[in-house]
Amino acid sequence: MQSIYNSKLKETLYKEKLQNGLTVMIIPKKGIQKKYIIWGTHYGSNDNKFIVPGEKEITEVPKGVAHFLEHKMFEQENGVNSLDKLTSIGVSANAYTTNDHTAYLYECTDNFYEALDEFMDYVQHPYFTDENVEKEKGIIGQEIRMYDDYPEWRVYLNTLEAMYHTNPVKLDVTGTIETISHIDKDILYKCYNTFYNPSNMCLVVSGDFEPEKILDEIKKRLIDKEQNGEIKRIFEPEEESIVKEKIEQEFKVSKPLFTIGIKCKPANQDEKVRTHIAIQIILNVLFGESSDLYKELYQEGNMFSAPSISYEFDESYAHILISESANNPDDVYKKLKEKIKQTKENGINKEDFERIKKMLYGDYIKEFDDVTDIARIFLADFMKGINSFDYIDEITEIDLEYANQILEKYFVEDKMVLSVVY
Repeated sequence: MQSIYNSKLKETLYKEKLQNGLTVMIIPKKGIQKKYIIWGTHYGSNDNKFIVPGEKEITEVPKGVAHFLEHKMFEQENGVNSLDKLTSIGVSANAYTTNDHTAYLYECTDNFYEALDEFMDYVQHPYFTDENVEKEKGIIGQEIRMYDDYPEWRVYLNTLEAMYHTNPVKLDVTGTIETISHIDKDILYKCYNTFYNPSNMCLVVSGDFEPEKILDEIKKRLIDKEQNGEIKRIFEPEEESIVKEKIEQEFKVSKPLFTIGIKCKPANQDEKVRTHIAIQIILNVLFGESSDLYKELYQEGNMFSAPSISYEFDESYAHILISESANNPDDVYKKLKEKIKQTKENGINKEDFERIKKMLYGDYIKEFDDVTDIARIFLADFMKGINSFDYIDEITEIDLEYANQILEKYFVEDKMVLSVVY
């Protein structure tokens, strides 16, 4: 088993790729009572068009299959719902689907190995019938309608609609009522057999474990499965331009909600981490809680909470998002554009840069205090080809010159959009 020690964090990652292709990562936390495990497959809502290993023809499935599969995995042939069984033994279990991966997880202080039996059993044994698939369509349909009524979700999705022409990231992870109506058990089995192969999966454990012992316990519960070949994911070429600069929708809200999006070109693999860190620093300098722009908008009575700021990316897309409520979103958008232009002309303030860099470094360190954060971060980064330790190492290397280069390259006015829910 490979061990990777990070001297800044004083943490060790134990990593092994098993014979069947499954990557197992273990981050021990001595003396911590809580134990956390997460098992993910590199299969998300964007993976609707692909070539199955060993086949030549392209397979295209309806939008929402990855999320549908996530829902159906808990139901077993013996009539037991694995989520209910895990809950009954005092384990908190869940699952989720993102654009690039699906994950199953649980956390507990006791009964870890009893839960592991059920956990590793249901993820490896799908059970789909015509009847249970049709029943699930109604359940997921209700979820879709529920999210359609959330103004925070609509303002986010509308932002993606305004930025992207063809990339599936602009579509809701759940699909639509129409797209899920075309899902059947054969589609689910095909996608399961393609993407839930161990060679396309990663399992992460964090807690008070002996690495060799927990690895042996995991191996005992794995069924025999051959490695698949490479899955070829097909994405339509995405235009660099945005679709439209502004998109609006009416909702019952007490104050307008806005999201400002900036469409970016995905960074090269070796620049992903550095780019992500630099954008986080820049966003905090421009519009974080301590920024001049936020203070100005607060004093004017336009905004009363600091915006949520993030950078989302994968192989085929990347974008910056800034979200909050404001009395006058158009004024916020205008002033942010002015602030970006001014900062490009004058360069990022050195004191602000160093202060924010130290703050983010502290935030990264804190993430390693909690086994939940540790495991989720390592899984999500693994799906992007990143070792999470790289963030700690790279942040100390980023200088002001590099940050100004990223500001110039990524914060481009004609790639900006404004989504508002009134």
